[in-house]
Amino acid sequence: MFRTLVATLLVLALAVPGAVDAQAKKLKIGVVFDYTGPLAGGGSDLHALGAKIMIDYFAKRGGVEGYAIEALYADAQSKPEVAINEAVRLIEQEKVDMLLGFYSSAQCVPAAARIEQLRKFMWITTCISSAVLENRHLKYVFRTQPSGRQFGLMSTDFLAQNAKARLGKDPKDLRIAIIHEDGAYGVDVSKGNEEGAKKAGFNVVLKEGYAATAPDLAPLVTKLKRARPDVIFHTGYNPDITLFLRQARELGLRFSALIGHGAGYGVYDKLKEALGKDVNYFFNVDPISIWLTNEKALKPALPAMIKMVGEEYEKARPGTVIKSAHVGMAASNTYVFMTEVLPRAIKKHGGIDAEALRKAALEVDLPEGGTMLGFGVKFEGESAPMAGQNDRAFPVILQYVDDKSYVVWPKSQQQREPVLPLPGTSPYAAQ
Repeated sequence: MFRTLVATLLVLALAVPGAVDAQAKKLKIGVVFDYTGPLAGGGSDLHALGAKIMIDYFAKRGGVEGYAIEALYADAQSKPEVAINEAVRLIEQEKVDMLLGFYSSAQCVPAAARIEQLRKFMWITTCISSAVLENRHLKYVFRTQPSGRQFGLMSTDFLAQNAKARLGKDPKDLRIAIIHEDGAYGVDVSKGNEEGAKKAGFNVVLKEGYAATAPDLAPLVTKLKRARPDVIFHTGYNPDITLFLRQARELGLRFSALIGHGAGYGVYDKLKEALGKDVNYFFNVDPISIWLTNEKALKPALPAMIKMVGEEYEKARPGTVIKSAHVGMAASNTYVFMTEVLPRAIKKHGGIDAEALRKAALEVDLPEGGTMLGFGVKFEGESAPMAGQNDRAFPVILQYVDDKSYVVWPKSQQQREPVLPLPGTSPYAAQ
């Protein structure tokens, strides 16, 4: 019976050439986002949705270059230690070939080091802190996103360029406050704010961090009232953003402009739900929403993909007022991996191991307009200070006006002129 069984298996294998190989050709992706906890509502669940839309798109079409796509999803629960444990579990127990995702920079910094140690490939769709990559010379960690420093510099440059014309003040006469959650993300963006403020000559009247989980931000609001800033730069998640803005309104904090930096400021529906029309005329720094890009400036295949992502988004979240840039960001960054890195690794470098994926990533060379987000892709090499960073990425500045978002900076992407200062209809407007 044993000989008969062996003979039968041999016959079957010979009768279906490549059957064993076909079964083995699968890319297992471990996907890590926050599906629960405060970071979920702050944008992580939207990034998770964008990544899933794109992974499902390729999986349903048979995979990439003969490799089926299988995704295993893990919940980081808004906790760095859980994110690390889940990443290790996916690698050691589930035997995934690579990791994708990661929303929080506080998770990304330690997770990147651990995944590198395990010699697995990590494709970051989201977290922006420079500390994830800066001077670490990681070989297998890549990020398509712009860095937190770029976010901070973009907002200060925007203000410097518009101070005189719109606020009637020279930059040196502008009173600026920089407030931020005190994790890796907030600290990095605030450093960019501080660097840009120094370059512009702003008068920084307050710079302060706070815990994103703080139950009361009234003391911070009181300090801001005493400091009397014209403009507030704010980096936070949610619910800390809505807590701050509610208490600022209740305590009578007034200012000429508020510029947020991604995360919770990129989830308009949550802001609108908590604050109603009070969110009108706030600014947000983020990679451009894929639904706001100039399609004529993109690669020909991309507009159809943007349409597909939008349709799947609407199915998953019916009734969304403004499509969050977060969904498009993760979808676009996942698409780059599926179309540029993975096929090159398989065809040119022999497979899907970390080394093949690394070599393929370093060879990606997309010009501006090469992604759904409008920017290009070229990663810095292992010897560079920001090894693994896409140095062609850039954010833009959006402004929310009457349930719509418009790109107001830089000029090359501008859809309308920014409204500065806050109009008198805003409860936060300077009197």
